[in-house]
Amino acid sequence: MADTINIKDNYEEETNENGRLGEVKIADEVVAVIAGIAATEVEGVDSMAGNPTKEIVGKLSGSKTAKSMRGVKVEVNDDKVCVDLAINVSYNYNIPEVSEKVQERVKNAIENMTGLTVLEVNIKIAYVVAN
Repeated sequence: MADTINIKDNYEEETNENGRLGEVKIADEVVAVIAGIAATEVEGVDSMAGNPTKEIVGKLSGSKTAKSMRGVKVEVNDDKVCVDLAINVSYNYNIPEVSEKVQERVKNAIENMTGLTVLEVNIKIAYVVAN
């Protein structure tokens, strides 16, 4: 019978000078999807507004991910994020209130899910949708 070795007893964890095992990089697209989904969860936001190319891709793919990236631009530098959102607001909602809620929801979602720091969330109201 062969001898067995307990790997855990013989394994020493190596870490870099920060005490971490390695690096975690989050793609800008991931941050954009988080921002888009968080924005559309706010009452009064009808949909994300976007450029025609992204609109076509979103309609063709039918993907929630593609739809949530419409109208979202993110810039990630080091651990800091700036977000630009273009949204369509439902008629009869207070635009400043909806915008403030979107800013808070997007900031909290990105920071909670990624650990990045959100410096700004800029909102552009592209259209008012009559329901």
